[in-house]
Amino acid sequence: MKRKIWSLLIFTMLFCLVLAGCSGGGSEEKTSSEPKKDEKVTIKFHTHGNEASYNWKSTIAAFEEKYPNIKVELVILSEKGDTQESLKKLDLAAASGEQLDVLMFSDPASYAQRVSMGMVAPIDEFIKFKVTEEYKVDTQIDGKYYALPGKFNPWYVLLNKNHLTEAGLEVPKEWTWDEFAEYAKAMTTKDHYGTYFHGPQGGGWMEFMKLALASEADNTEFTTADGKSNLDNPLFKKTLELRVQMEKEDKSSVPYTDILSQKLHYRNQFFGQDASSILIGSWMNTELGGTDQFPLEFDVAVAPYPKNKSGDEGGYTPVTTDFMSVANTSENKEAAYTFIRWYTTEGQIVQGKNIPSWNKVSDSELTNIIDKILSGTKNPEKVDKDSLVNVLTNAKSSKIISPVSYQSELYKVINEEYEKLIFGEQDIDATIKASQERFQEVIDSNK
Repeated sequence: MKRKIWSLLIFTMLFCLVLAGCSGGGSEEKTSSEPKKDEKVTIKFHTHGNEASYNWKSTIAAFEEKYPNIKVELVILSEKGDTQESLKKLDLAAASGEQLDVLMFSDPASYAQRVSMGMVAPIDEFIKFKVTEEYKVDTQIDGKYYALPGKFNPWYVLLNKNHLTEAGLEVPKEWTWDEFAEYAKAMTTKDHYGTYFHGPQGGGWMEFMKLALASEADNTEFTTADGKSNLDNPLFKKTLELRVQMEKEDKSSVPYTDILSQKLHYRNQFFGQDASSILIGSWMNTELGGTDQFPLEFDVAVAPYPKNKSGDEGGYTPVTTDFMSVANTSENKEAAYTFIRWYTTEGQIVQGKNIPSWNKVSDSELTNIIDKILSGTKNPEKVDKDSLVNVLTNAKSSKIISPVSYQSELYKVINEEYEKLIFGEQDIDATIKASQERFQEVIDSNK
């Protein structure tokens, strides 16, 4: 722990030295970040996204055609699209004093951490609209905006429509967690399980350990906005109860021991028809119609993320996005902001690779994007497109809660105590009590 703290302090000191050397004083930076109308500038765009996934060449060409005075120099940090490799290279570039203008982050944790380190500039002075009206994802941190959201990948439930029909069920347009459990039980047969929950398995896929929490508009993490434990939230207990009920009582979910011992994966489970449903992120849109590796031999439908109670607003779900930010050391902040504003609006339509977070995408544009995405699969006709459009249109992102720097330690606690529960070594109340005590120890040791 001390080593991690010292590493963070050393990096922060290096970054601050770079920041001081590059800024050259507040008044100069303000002047340099506002180029004249006829002044041509080159901004560098550092991203984890590769060409295959983001279609950068034509996207950037479209931007430069509209804004001929701004040239975008693309820096792909990982040709594999590896976000961890990208972050390491980005941190090194920052510490080395390289030119940084536009930065892309793939998750709230890496975004929030770089904001706290001073790598990212606030962009409130440039924003002339209400972010929550323009976009589906609110990127605000501590009352300021440091990013605009790009793609919109909400979580949803993929359903084997053939199994639904055999069980006498229809595709739900809205439902609760209790109804989700009933569906899974009804679809379970001697040949397949009703659903599959991947992980947590080594501390990953923690989304599956906060199912009920994630259905709310706010307070959806294991820690609260002020860094306190949220494990006394009754929705955390509800998630544990749901997991135990479905695996131990209903026997409708793939056993956790099978997941570990057989090293199972959600794609094989769903496309191989070993599980009738999976709760997963909508990055799966590009695979819904089947691929060479995972052919589709049944019809697929999409249902929204379940809510906690009938009558709740619903639609809230975990969401992944690309956080598009302006570097604090950029000498062309206005140009950098111009690019991220265009990219997160018109640029998303031009790119045509993902569902945009921008609220002003028309129904026809959304349908065209979905058609384009599905056309890249082997059997797009097997996808219930109406159910997919319904889910993607109505999904809403919960409010971002900035992750704590020691989040991986907390995840480890959750994982270890969950495994004691699911292996029958302790009951739910003992699991919550032990988790709360260990959580507090971690929080106190990091103060």
